[in-house]
Amino acid sequence: MAEPMSTSAAAGGALIKIFGLPVLAGSLAAALGFIFLWPKTKGEAFARFASSIVSSATAGPLLVVWLRSYSPGLFESAKDVATMYGADQAVGFLFIAAPIMVAAGLPAWWLIGGFVKWFENRRSKDIGEMLDDATASIKKAKEAL
Repeated sequence: MAEPMSTSAAAGGALIKIFGLPVLAGSLAAALGFIFLWPKTKGEAFARFASSIVSSATAGPLLVVWLRSYSPGLFESAKDVATMYGADQAVGFLFIAAPIMVAAGLPAWWLIGGFVKWFENRRSKDIGEMLDDATASIKKAKEAL
């Protein structure tokens, strides 16, 4: 006789069905971002969290499709590994897709944090002075190349 599913396992399965891999991957990316670059306000945290989820949900699948077309053997190997462990082959696909989708959410976290810090450092400046700073930064970056 099969054992009844635990409440936490049922809740976890429901979350995956409701939110899907992109949202969970984005949430993990945001959580990783919290570890390394903590937001200063609730608004900044919300903006960075939301941008990580959107980035994972949009760029993540595109990266997975690109990687699968670039290296299909990687996904086939992952399916073989899942089969060796007695899991469904779709789990093997997730071995590769989930980390890629999480990684796709991290740049948004860092970019939003960078913009917040850049604007915070220029809090007392007007828009013209900020534009001067931006053009000077771009010029300096071009010269470094």
